[in-house]
Amino acid sequence: MAGADMAATDLAAPAVLAWHVNVTYQVYGTRKRGNATGQGDMLRLRRLTQRDRQIGQVHYVKAVRDISFAARQGEAIGIIGPNGSGKSTLLRALAGLLPPTSGRVWTKGQASLLGVNAVLLNQLSGERNVLIGGQALGLSVAEIRERYEEITALADIGEAIDRPMSTYSSGQGARLRFAISTAARPDILMIDEALATGDADFRKRSLAKLHEILAEASTVFLVSHSNETILEMCDRVLWIDHGYLVMDGPADEVVREYAKGGTAPPPINGVSRSEG
Repeated sequence: MAGADMAATDLAAPAVLAWHVNVTYQVYGTRKRGNATGQGDMLRLRRLTQRDRQIGQVHYVKAVRDISFAARQGEAIGIIGPNGSGKSTLLRALAGLLPPTSGRVWTKGQASLLGVNAVLLNQLSGERNVLIGGQALGLSVAEIRERYEEITALADIGEAIDRPMSTYSSGQGARLRFAISTAARPDILMIDEALATGDADFRKRSLAKLHEILAEASTVFLVSHSNETILEMCDRVLWIDHGYLVMDGPADEVVREYAKGGTAPPPINGVSRSEG
């Protein structure tokens, strides 16, 4: 009985604490075009020239505004909101890849943002990239070889695993990246639109894999534009709009309110949108 009580206590322990998290970008020499939250915006910021900086025009883009919440072990939490709302920026801040401008993020255990794109090499075969990507996730060579069949079965790209990734279709590449990423078992898994690509069979296998990860008492954050995927995977949802956390609650309730469209309710952290 004591063991069962201990397990229940561990399951309910906080895994992630976000405390008044703000993320603000400085944009030099360009016009303000809304929240810089997606990969395209990040590339645009990185490509600023020296001449842009010499112009001296500085714009401050508030991508995440005063967000606070606690996530517990074993929770699957969806993050929804319109394009440019700050979802991906928040996810990167929670994963430790983007330091908050102000506020704090605490995590219990290892946090990993699903995706190994940065380390995979197109000129190498899928098999070689499985080894490279697995090691980038912290797995030993022995662990990767032990899970190799599992990875290739999930990716389901057949004999293409022996060909260079440069010969893959976009769908084949996406499936292999997803399969490699889920080979590790981080304490906190962050997923940004990972299930947006692939056919119905792949989506089914992907969801089954994520359920398997959740069964091991990990905590999962999922950013998605698919309400169906959010409802199937998540029991709790954070609704982000204009960088604010406007609703936090059971998945069905939040998705139902979000699906109504129109104006979002006031932010739950008590900060008026007119401020800042």
